[in-house]
Amino acid sequence: MALFQEFEKQGVKLFKYRGTLPIIILIAALLLYAYQAYSGIKTCFPLEGNIYQLICLLVSLIGLFVRIHTLGFVLPNTSGRNTHKQIADGINKTGMYSLLRHPLYLGNFLMWLGIGMLTENIWFNTFFILSFWLYYERIMYAEETFLIKKFGKEYTNWSKDVPPFIPKISNYQKPELNFAWRKVIRQEKSGIAALFIVFMLFHQIAFYFEK
Repeated sequence: MALFQEFEKQGVKLFKYRGTLPIIILIAALLLYAYQAYSGIKTCFPLEGNIYQLICLLVSLIGLFVRIHTLGFVLPNTSGRNTHKQIADGINKTGMYSLLRHPLYLGNFLMWLGIGMLTENIWFNTFFILSFWLYYERIMYAEETFLIKKFGKEYTNWSKDVPPFIPKISNYQKPELNFAWRKVIRQEKSGIAALFIVFMLFHQIAFYFEK
């Protein structure tokens, strides 16, 4: 099997389980944080305590903002939480999609990076970044292959000047649609709640071992 076919095959499979990696990362981060707190292991991070935790929260909230801003302006039947197959009735080209081709995955990355940073472990965060990239690179490849097959030159012409993951600020175009609050609340309410619950868990672990 050619390499591009293998990438697409892997991406289709990973697409169905793209919610699994964050759960694995979360469990690993909590266990590592608890172990470090129990063992009294000192970290090399220059900031400690509430200030550092606020910085971590800010990183995650930026990721949440990216997701909310993205979902609020997308076309119907695009950028959903579907896992069984790819769905796209059109190509999103404005708003966050004018800055990069995969804004939801950038939002995911920042949300989970903020949580990973709570461990104050540089090796864990390095592992997280590499794992995220390898995991989602295949998914992005599969998604783009699907969109090229469905929309052809319309997609390839648009994507020429839009980077896949790192935003190009000069590209920004105002969203064409009105902001859909109901769609955002429906899709993101569980994610918002989970984010704050996770930060609370880290705080409680730290509080417990500081007694």
